[in-house]
Amino acid sequence: MRNYKDYFYLVFRVLVGLGFMLHGGQKLFGIFGSRGAVDVFSLMGLAGIIEFFGGLLIIFGLFTAVVAAVSAVEMIVALIMAHFPGGINPLTNGGEPAMLYFAAFLAVMAYGPGRISLDRVLFSKKKGK
Repeated sequence: MRNYKDYFYLVFRVLVGLGFMLHGGQKLFGIFGSRGAVDVFSLMGLAGIIEFFGGLLIIFGLFTAVVAAVSAVEMIVALIMAHFPGGINPLTNGGEPAMLYFAAFLAVMAYGPGRISLDRVLFSKKKGK
């Protein structure tokens, strides 16, 4: 299984990024089962921008650690502002996705973009040159 760890991490990163991007698409474009688009110049609009474009960057592994850090902060804000007023239990206040995304972004911050990423292609130092 160790031989496949880079591929497993790639699948993890892509699925986390895709899910986050879909949430942003709901907010920004009113698609994917949304009730409609939000005002881009609102707090929900900012969340949509972070989620859509952050998810896209995480999928491709570009500026991964920074994007994951910003996204993790967004999830903390979402938990505090949107979910904790309904109680601290994420199962009853609707905060379970925010909690899981927060944990996923911590993992992405810790492991970085991985070997299969645009960060590695664009920013890795060439050996022997």
